[in-house]
Amino acid sequence: MSHPSSPPTPLAAASPAPASPVSWPDAARQAAFEQWLAPLVQSHQLLPASLRPASADASFRRYLRIDSAAGASCIVMDAPPDKENCRPFVQVQALMAAAGLNVPHILAWDEPGGFMLLSDLGSTTLIELLTPEAPQAALGWYLQATDVLLDWQKASKPGVLPAYDEALLRRELALFPDWYLGQHRGITLDDKQQATLASAFDAIVAHNLAAPSVFVHRDFMTRNLMAPTLPAARGSLPPGGALAALGRPGGGSVMAPTVGTGVSSLPPGGALAALGRPGGGSVMAPTVGTGVSSLPPGGALAALGRPGGGSDGAADAPLGVLDFQDAVYGPITYDIASLLRDAFISWEEEFIIDVTVRYWEKARKAGLLGAHSASGWGDDFGEFYRAVEWMGLQRHLKVAGIFARLTLRDGKPKYLADAPRFMGYIRATAHRYRQLGPLLKMLDQIEGTEPVTGFAYGRM
Repeated sequence: MSHPSSPPTPLAAASPAPASPVSWPDAARQAAFEQWLAPLVQSHQLLPASLRPASADASFRRYLRIDSAAGASCIVMDAPPDKENCRPFVQVQALMAAAGLNVPHILAWDEPGGFMLLSDLGSTTLIELLTPEAPQAALGWYLQATDVLLDWQKASKPGVLPAYDEALLRRELALFPDWYLGQHRGITLDDKQQATLASAFDAIVAHNLAAPSVFVHRDFMTRNLMAPTLPAARGSLPPGGALAALGRPGGGSVMAPTVGTGVSSLPPGGALAALGRPGGGSVMAPTVGTGVSSLPPGGALAALGRPGGGSDGAADAPLGVLDFQDAVYGPITYDIASLLRDAFISWEEEFIIDVTVRYWEKARKAGLLGAHSASGWGDDFGEFYRAVEWMGLQRHLKVAGIFARLTLRDGKPKYLADAPRFMGYIRATAHRYRQLGPLLKMLDQIEGTEPVTGFAYGRM
């Protein structure tokens, strides 16, 4: 569900969109689906002939899109019950909805059959609106994303979701030697290498568990965030979606919503100085830069039919959130690390620090971090940023293993194509911390890469 692939049907359309063939693993599964769908056709005004693929994710579930006679569309989740358990999805959907997040509504659910009918949040993911070469244009979108994240975290309660504890952290880390090194690279670690990895994993887990716990999405990144869409009452997006609505047929970067006031409680040297990096340089300016004059006064949100970029209910829905079924209760550093050290898009560290420090300020004001929070942890930005880096390292090691497993076990080679991005994250973080020097040396030997030199901000 993290990467919609079929364009939205214009809401004004009176007939179903041309459907791409939907294949089924066997006749029995298809028959079960048709039997489940039949009573929903009338109650939801569905048009079965419009059924087409919407997206697939890294699991065994897939998503189909189906139009309605009212001009909207719905999403069908096909989750074979022998391979997928939908109960976590239902539980987390309820928690996120209660927290005010824009998540799909569950319209119908056949738990024994593994079918679900959902409202459609659209086809434009946030990553499609971003260009790494234009961080200023992305800043407003990222600040919106951190606001969504904070709403989720402020709703946190212990004992509701599974604990992201030491056992789970270590099971995830084990995916790296088991699948990336062992299966993908064909490496059998010797005793010294195993000891190096064990020492690094001990340090990573200790740093991760030092952070206070909140609700964790566990895959909070731009492919799982949906750009706002227009309801029927406000007209429809053109076939090209949000990009075309901005007068950019075929794509291109979209200017983010306007950004408000900057951070005021950092030392004179800014965020980099707070990280102990003398001379460091400035964080990103809090205003949106060049190109803003080509948009309406309200910015990109106004161009999407949202005058002023404000909120007026359904017409101004916030970013949509998908792929949340694996949510847990764990380190507050995890989701912000996922967002800014993305599996599929990379940013310069100056931009990452800028968004992180703004998030940190808001988290302190919300009582999630800092001296006045329940834990008292995270009052110093340097401490917090380092914790985010250590959390990101755990995630990158895990995902490198998952991507190898998806390729070798599940026959999905497209994921492993992004492994160099993750190995770059891993090596950059390992270079920064002397405690991780042996891990970096071992990875350089295995990957056949040159040692990192001249890293921008030195080592800690």
